[in-house]
Amino acid sequence: MDFMARPKALVLTAPGINCDAELCEAFDLAGAEPMPVHINRLARNQHWMDEASLIGLPGGFSYGDAIAAGRICAALIRTQIIDGLHQAVARGVPMIAPCNGFQIAVQTGLLPNIEGRDARVALLHNDSGRFVDRWVKVNYPESRCVWTRGLDVPAGAHVLPIAHGEGRFMCDSDDTMAALDAAGQIAVRYAADDDPNGSQGLVAGICDHTGMVLGLMPHPERYLHWTSHPTWTVMGDLSGQTPVGLAMFSNAVQHVCAAEQCTA
Repeated sequence: MDFMARPKALVLTAPGINCDAELCEAFDLAGAEPMPVHINRLARNQHWMDEASLIGLPGGFSYGDAIAAGRICAALIRTQIIDGLHQAVARGVPMIAPCNGFQIAVQTGLLPNIEGRDARVALLHNDSGRFVDRWVKVNYPESRCVWTRGLDVPAGAHVLPIAHGEGRFMCDSDDTMAALDAAGQIAVRYAADDDPNGSQGLVAGICDHTGMVLGLMPHPERYLHWTSHPTWTVMGDLSGQTPVGLAMFSNAVQHVCAAEQCTA
């Protein structure tokens, strides 16, 4: 059987993005070949999207989050490369969009993308009115998301780091929330006793109707090593178990490799 080289993971960058290196490391550790590309270069070389097996929209403060979080970057994507991103999703390319990437994904229409329904969601200012930077407890409901499918999380490790001021998830209607839930598109929720921003339905992350596109406010790319966990020194022997952040990326890479017969 012939095997291709490691799948290529396209990581979009822009001024103010500050988690592209972590996203590249996550793809690399999961078995993919990261390719960080500025969105201006990608607009001039859109065939790179055709060659990508995975895509990442990193977190940070793109263009200083001027006007609103992710607004300028989303506008540039909509006018320059959105067709290529939609085509990538249509052919089954897994895409992850943490934090600022999530804000961008909802403003470009990549999310929520509920099948057969025109629906909108937004990420508003935290109800505390403050920037929140800490680890939060989360859980992973059963969903169609390829990134979170079958996550085996050890006891005490149901946490992810967050760092945002505009992360309060809201839908345009209760019907949209019900449709997301019914379609299995709610991929990550905050624990009921640890909601950091007042999100509707405790939603921390959603996927599109294909299960390929995951947007979430927490940063799984910052949880690739057990030593990143705030209480790792008292968690016992975790050898042989994969940190949940890295496990998400491994899920996506393995999904790609099952179809492409790659070496990861």
